[in-house]
Amino acid sequence: MTYYRQRDGIVKSVPGLIRRRAGSHPDCISGMKTAKSGLAARLGRGWTQSDMAPTSRYLEAPRRLRAFVRAHETSLVVLAALIGTIGGLVVVAMSVAVAALHALLFNISIRERLSSQDSIEPLRALLVPSLGGLLLGVVFLLLLRWRPAREIDPIEANALHGGRMSFRGSVIVALQTIWSSGVGASVGLEAGYTQLASGLAASLGRGFHLRRVDQRIMVGCGAAAAIAGAFGAPLAGAFYAFELVIGGYTPASLTPVGIAAVAGYFMTHGFAALSMGIGIGPVGDILGRDLAIAALLGILSALVGIGIMRGVALCETLLAKSRIWPPLRTAFGGLGVGLLALLTPQVMSSGHGALHFSNIVSLPLKVIAGVFVLKAIASVISLGSGFRGGLFFATLFLGALGGRLFSAGFDTIWPGLDLDPNVYAIIGMSALSASVIGGPLTMSFIALESTGNLWLTTAVLVAVMISTMITRELFGYSFATWRFHLRGETIRSAADIGWIRDLTVRSLMRPDVATVDANIGIEEFRGKFPLGSKTQVVAVDPEGHYVGLAVVADAHAPDIEATSALAGLLHYRDVVLHPAMNIQEAIAIFDAAEAESLAVVEPGAEHWPIGILTEAHAMRRYAEESERRRREAVGEF
Repeated sequence: MTYYRQRDGIVKSVPGLIRRRAGSHPDCISGMKTAKSGLAARLGRGWTQSDMAPTSRYLEAPRRLRAFVRAHETSLVVLAALIGTIGGLVVVAMSVAVAALHALLFNISIRERLSSQDSIEPLRALLVPSLGGLLLGVVFLLLLRWRPAREIDPIEANALHGGRMSFRGSVIVALQTIWSSGVGASVGLEAGYTQLASGLAASLGRGFHLRRVDQRIMVGCGAAAAIAGAFGAPLAGAFYAFELVIGGYTPASLTPVGIAAVAGYFMTHGFAALSMGIGIGPVGDILGRDLAIAALLGILSALVGIGIMRGVALCETLLAKSRIWPPLRTAFGGLGVGLLALLTPQVMSSGHGALHFSNIVSLPLKVIAGVFVLKAIASVISLGSGFRGGLFFATLFLGALGGRLFSAGFDTIWPGLDLDPNVYAIIGMSALSASVIGGPLTMSFIALESTGNLWLTTAVLVAVMISTMITRELFGYSFATWRFHLRGETIRSAADIGWIRDLTVRSLMRPDVATVDANIGIEEFRGKFPLGSKTQVVAVDPEGHYVGLAVVADAHAPDIEATSALAGLLHYRDVVLHPAMNIQEAIAIFDAAEAESLAVVEPGAEHWPIGILTEAHAMRRYAEESERRRREAVGEF
């Protein structure tokens, strides 16, 4: 069987495409002919010979092995363990690469963290981020000529593309992230970790021709392994995949995702020389009052998180309106970070070193407040000016600082409580990250695995629930889905809605449409279309433009005079469907028009009819696909 790749990334085999098209029509023979002609039309209009390639350019498992993997659920667990191992290696390799860049460009030891330095040479602090940003901007422009399509991340891949990601694109994003953090931009590596690990997992899944649901799970396995390795928290990694990349927990996804997270953790932490994870220090006892105070901290964290996300969008907008040459935008952003680094080096890179800085919580409050403000500004400038990376670790760092400030402020307002600064550093860390990144359980498990304190995790859970709820109520997005919104996308999670977009009016309609001149008389119409020959006929003007829909039974009604014109019986003159509409949009139009059938016309001024779709067929196909996805989600193939 030969596979072909369409421009939008949806892969279909030619025989499979024909069978699916044939099955969507009551008359299978007619549907088969339609599918063949439709394929030829696609080859003529939207596909090119260069688009036709195997499903996986880099890996194609033998057919017998593919069949074995698809037939046995335990085989997915083996693939998940392999993906977890690869994800752990990705974290190690990217971390070492960034450390090497820091050592080379900032003249520090490769075993030291850039953000834990007491000071940085002023000339390096200014030149490295600005020149690095300029070079990154130039590379962006060159890549636009080579790869004009935007690279998709794991969340978007699972929401819209059935878990299909570009391997080459994932490598490019990872390299851009390494460079951005390596030259000192205030961005996290976690976006690069998950992008590359998930991209490798998606390529492996394509090589085995996995089902859509299994392909999405493989992408989640890559992300779980990366986060588990980066933070030393396999539970957090697994729930990151469930909450943010797969879009929900299912029994079918539990074992492979869990195995991948554990494998990623062990692979990363097998390298003792690396310092991964989060270390805050010992924490005191948790009292009942701490649960109520944690809720207040959750509210403040949500407000700060919303401010950071809007700040990034505002920075992007202002720079876009300035019409500055794009490479200069990243150069100016790097220069801004360099200027801030002259005040405190803790603003540079992701902030791992600053958060591991043993005395960060015990520093004077003025210093902590200054680092908090400057780090937030540096993160906004870095991402807003075009550096590649994420906010995961930056928000953990900011949240820890904010929690320390909160505890000090609360003690000032209410003397005698003597709140533990380490406790509220961890609560603030989790609450702010939950607001920006999403995934309340992910952040709760990071706190649990970092401290081992169950009662502290209870207080953290209260804070992250409040923070997430307030963010959803006032803002409605996480940082990732907010950026989708700015690009015009409607997705708010990784829940699979791609199948709905794939189920278009063009794929559902009957193209063998009968047309008639709208100006003919009823008697002539009855002669051309006797009762039982057709249900409805599309009426067109002399140029072939759509005019309305004629119901054959109405024309043969006894009370209709044979001398009258057909134009008086036409329905739905202004209500039509377009071939690119998805099934949900079509059903909504059927419902609003109270129609049982509607004509499908090409968009534009011509309004040429190309088919007919019935509400009954659309509803049946929607119900069938919904049930299929439900069965896949619970493992009932």
